[in-house]
Amino acid sequence: GVQTAPEQKKLALVKFRVLLTEDAESDLASIFDFIAEHDSADKALHVPGQVEQSVSNLAELPERGSHPKELAALGIQDYREVFFKPFRIIYRVSGKFVYVFLIADGRRDMQTLLERRLLSANP
Repeated sequence: GVQTAPEQKKLALVKFRVLLTEDAESDLASIFDFIAEHDSADKALHVPGQVEQSVSNLAELPERGSHPKELAALGIQDYREVFFKPFRIIYRVSGKFVYVFLIADGRRDMQTLLERRLLSANP
C-alpha cells in the first residue's frame, strides 16, 4: 500500500477578511468601464478580475504591502499598498479586517487623490 508521511504541524495562517469600501467598488467599476470604452471588452473583463485577485490575496499576509510614498512623506504609516500595474491598491489593516480604500491608476495625481480619499475616511 501507499504510505503517508507523518502528519506535520501546519502553521496556522491567520485569514483576514477583505472589505472594499464603496469608493473602492466604484473604482473597480470605473476601471471596467474605461477599459471597455477605450480598449476591448475582453480586456475589460480580464483586468478587473486580476485586480480583484490581487485584492483577494490580501486575506493572507496583508502586511507584505509597502507604505504609499505619498502618505509616508506626511508621516502616515496606517496604509499599505500592493500593485497590479499600473493600478495601485491602497488599504489599511485593522484587527482581522483589510479595508481597501482606493484602486487607481498609479499614473494619476496620487497625492491629491490619496489626500482627498483617505484623510477623510474612517471605517
